[in-house]
Amino acid sequence: MASSVRIGGLPVITLWAPEATDRGFVSADILPGRGMTTLQIRARTPELGELDVLASPSAEEAARVLDGGADDHAGSKSFSLGGALLIPYANRIRGRLSDDGREIETQVAGRTVRLPANWGGQRPGAERYAMHGLILDAAVPDYGVERRGDAEVLTGALDAGDFGGRWPSRCRLEFEIALSASAFEMRVSATNIGDEVLPMGIGWHPWFNLPSGRREQARLTLPANARTLVNDYDAVLPTGEVAPVAGTPHDFREGRALDDLYLDDCFTDLVREDGELALAFEDPTAGYGLALTSASPAVKAVQVYAPLDRPVLVIEPQFNVADPFAAIWRRRKTGMTKLVPGQAARYLVRLQINTARFTRKSCR
Repeated sequence: MASSVRIGGLPVITLWAPEATDRGFVSADILPGRGMTTLQIRARTPELGELDVLASPSAEEAARVLDGGADDHAGSKSFSLGGALLIPYANRIRGRLSDDGREIETQVAGRTVRLPANWGGQRPGAERYAMHGLILDAAVPDYGVERRGDAEVLTGALDAGDFGGRWPSRCRLEFEIALSASAFEMRVSATNIGDEVLPMGIGWHPWFNLPSGRREQARLTLPANARTLVNDYDAVLPTGEVAPVAGTPHDFREGRALDDLYLDDCFTDLVREDGELALAFEDPTAGYGLALTSASPAVKAVQVYAPLDRPVLVIEPQFNVADPFAAIWRRRKTGMTKLVPGQAARYLVRLQINTARFTRKSCR
């Protein structure tokens, strides 16, 4: 259903779960005018009633934030709320800053490219860099909604070309977002329709709410054996070093509480079961949890952001680590998929509610 609210020149599209129950997903708001960003997902549980799954404002407020014009270089406001899609790279890319501070120049697949310098550290003089891809403010006008069994499905396509002259080769993107009471699923296909090799990284950037408001007791399960080290937690730039998580506070393989640990870390060396990457978080006090899974073998990294001053948790399954073309990685594979002409890369994530293991007794 199309809303009267328009963002990025296109209406907000609301998907409804056809068979809503007392425990399951109810609706999802998607922004075709902002690169198919997920603005909100709503769910219902007997314990909590109806709740917002994502940390995001109303559609009306989002329109003011995203279409306000200020401080939104290359659509960077899109990844400050909801769940933005990150294409053709997730995370940071460094380069030589232009004189006007608006772009960086760097090497991608042997070609010199200029990317928007749309993020950076907050300290005075901190480095500026490119962040989270090139479709954050892209309009996807070719879309439609249909009913498939127990789900409503939004499909769309975007001939992204060479992303405005900023990326090698040419790309066609296809999107499929499905909502049923039992699952929210997102599929993205990126096809090289050009004549050169197309480097491709895809990610999703969902801001998950912690309904209890108590982030210290929230538990994260992340089957990763290692994480990449960074210079600091301001610019969050990788050093090229990779450290095992075993025996450290960053070992979430069996699930552990966040406690007072600040996170803005990229986890790698992921472990799959039956070909699927299974991530999860729990908010025991609220009797609430979500399972986030991906069957995409190209997902090689998971960025996790958990600030100390907000009851939110950002979990980003993505193809690549930060600054994937940098010499610091030496010969280590960084997750960028190299598509030859005609080849496609596919990204799939599925979100499900997981509250069966919680009871009111366990939350007291």
